Order: sequence, then C-alpha cells, then structure tokens
Amino acid sequence: MSLKRKIALTISISFSLLFGIVLIIIYVSFNDFRKEEFRERFVRRLDFTTNFISKSKNFEEEAPIFFNENSDNILLNETILIFNSKKELIYSTVKDREVTWDKHLLEEVDQKKSVHLEKKYPEVYAALRNINGENYYILTSAFDTNGQSKLDYLKYLLITAYITCTLLIGFFSYYFMGRFLRPLEDLNNEISEITAHKLTTQVVVEQSNDEISILARSFNTMIMRLNDVFQSQKDFTASASHEIRTPITRMAFQLENLIKLEQHAPETLSALKQMLKDVYQLSDLTNSLLLLTKFDKENIQTIYEEVRIDEVIFEAFERVQKSFPNLTMDFLISENTSDQSFLTINGVQSLLNIVFINLFKNAAVYSDNAEAKVLITETESQLTVDVVSAGNTISPEEQPRLFDAFMRGNNSQNITGSGLGLRIAKRILEYHNAKIIYSSATQRMNKFSVTFNK
Repeated sequence: MSLKRKIALTISISFSLLFGIVLIIIYVSFNDFRKEEFRERFVRRLDFTTNFISKSKNFEEEAPIFFNENSDNILLNETILIFNSKKELIYSTVKDREVTWDKHLLEEVDQKKSVHLEKKYPEVYAALRNINGENYYILTSAFDTNGQSKLDYLKYLLITAYITCTLLIGFFSYYFMGRFLRPLEDLNNEISEITAHKLTTQVVVEQSNDEISILARSFNTMIMRLNDVFQSQKDFTASASHEIRTPITRMAFQLENLIKLEQHAPETLSALKQMLKDVYQLSDLTNSLLLLTKFDKENIQTIYEEVRIDEVIFEAFERVQKSFPNLTMDFLISENTSDQSFLTINGVQSLLNIVFINLFKNAAVYSDNAEAKVLITETESQLTVDVVSAGNTISPEEQPRLFDAFMRGNNSQNITGSGLGLRIAKRILEYHNAKIIYSSATQRMNKFSVTFNK
C-alpha cells in the first residue's frame, strides 16, 4: 500500500472513530434528555391531579368531567389510578377492562414517596401525596411515543451523517494527500532515473524548508559522495588493470621465448609451461576486469551489435587452446533448431568471449578427457548454449554458491585458479539479460547452460 493511501486511510479511520464517539454521546445525551423530560411531564401531571383533588368537593363525581375537559394535558395512552390511605382504588381512568396494579409498587411508594419505572413499557410514575390531611396514592402510566419517535429520527440522522461524512473525509483526505505528496512522487521519479553513469545528476530542490526539500538536498549530497567513491574505485580498477597488462605481456613473451629454446631440463620446461598458463590466466582476468569497468547494466545496451554465437564460441575455444593444446571440442547444433535460424544475438562480442573462455577453461582443467561438448538450441524466443564436460561434479551443497566470487568447490583441490571466472561470466550474462545454470544429470557430467532471450 502506498504512503498516500496509508495516510488517507489512517485519517479516515481516526475521523470515523472520533466522529462516531461524538455521535454516540449526542444520541445518549438526547435519550437522557427525553427520559428526564418525560419524567417532568409525569410530575406536572401528578401536580395537576393533586391540585384537582385538593379543590374537589366530590372527587368521584367530578373526576370524569375534569379529565375530559383537560384532555389536552393528558399523556398518550395515559392511565391514572388513585388510591386512598387504605390503598383502596377510588378512581381509575380505565373503563372498558379490569383494572390491575402492583401492590408491591404501593409499598415501595410508602418508603420512597415517589417511584419512576422508566424501563417498563408503558412507563409508570407513582407518588404519595397528602391532600387536605389525607394520603393518596396516585399511579400514572403512559407511552412516550413522541419522544421515542424523535429519538428514532435523531438516530437515522446521525447514522446518515456518519456514513456521509466518513465517505467525504475518505475522499478528501485521499485527494489532498495526493496533492501534498506529489512533490515526493516527483522526487522518487527523478531518483529512479539516476544510474551509475548519472551520479552527477542532481534532483530538483524547491526553495523551501519543508521535509521534502531537506530530503532532496540530503540526497544530492549523498549522490555526490557516492559518485566520488564510485569514480575513485572505477579509476583505480581501470588504472591497475591497464598498468598490470604491460608487465604481464612482457612476462608471457619472455616465457614463450624461453620455452621455444628447448634447452631446458624436462622439469624446468614443465615449470615454464605452468608459469605461462598462470600468466595467460592472469592476463585474461585482467582483461576481464578492464572490460567490466567500461560497462554497466544501464549503458551496455547502447553498444549492442549483432553477434553470431558460433563465431564467439570458436574464437573463445581457439584462445583457450593456446594454453591447453590438448583441449578438444565437439560442436553440435540441435535438431530442434530450424534451418531459418541465424544463431545471432544482440550483445558485446568481447564480453561474450570472456564467458565462453571461462567455460572452456573449466572443461580443460576439471574434465577427465579435456573435451568440451557444445550444443546450440535456438527457438523463436531463446537461444541456449550447453557446454558439457565429463569429470568430478559439484556437490548439491556447493551448487547454490557456485557463481559467488572466490568460490572453489571440492573438485578444484590441487588445481590453480582465482575463483572469479564463473562470477565474471554470470555478471556479463546479466548485462545481456541472459542467465547461466549449472546441472549434473549423471554422476560425472558437468553441464553449464547459457540462455539468451531474443
């Protein structure tokens, strides 16, 4: 999830929770207000009835007329029961059914003087009043339909307001977060375009002191430092490789001349030939490093050219054969390759030569019979080169680290080498969007498969 969506979602959830709590408080407060208002209506009705009883000369005869004349003040579905001091019913507004009441309620009124049962439906309010020297128990029950309808309507309004405001705050928070974070997205786009060959490129910094401008300035400072370090490393590698090539070339020339004299003892001649092999290996390693310093994955495609893979293979084999005269190659093209195939790929031939030089050297050094079998298979989308040799295989435990720098397996004991050949080959192939895989179908078969995407 993007930062913009995270911030917008956080704001929306926070607002929804706070707004929801506020609406709940409003609802609960209004409900309490409704209850208190309805209770006050009970009290006013009780006072009204008490005043009537105190002024009435003949209560039972005047009561029906009085309540009919004052029907506007009657609560909805109101029922009034009046008891004398002996708790005998002396008046009831109920005319068409049997009158019942809770005797325990009257006893509770004796203790508390007034009781309000708001959880019952209808609600009941009972009170004890002393009128003209006599005690009367007055019970009033009614439905708060008006207050309840207002409460339901308020609940509908609050729910509607909650949903509407939550959707609106979600939309506006996402919209404004997009506008606020747009400079950060622009900064990210500019950073993504910076490569190893564009380390001198500076991102645009706004003339402000906000966090994004500070981040941009810090990034520019970091880029300058990285460029200094990268350039120093690249210059050192190139200079060192270039300076080393001259003495290596002289050493190889002198050793070749010494070997041609043929005036040495067999032990001396063998040592000279081994030294020459080591010099050739060092020369190839130096050339590889020198070439790699010139390219990287971003700019190498600008110098791609059409390369015939079979020419690369034969050229690499000839160069390796100078150091390993006994090396032979069995070159085959798969039957699955059509006659219309041209065995061509886009790449840098000098770098691809290094890949197959390293593979042929491995075949010469680690194989039992100094033979490399090469099989080319080309399809519409891929071109695969398999280099197979017979010899000690790499253990399953060592295979995941086979292409790491300075990795040398158990099968390389007593064999000289730098451990960089396969690592360099893999890096070159990555520059060409290709891959290399090692496999061992049988106990003494090593196969390296190089696959190029067309």
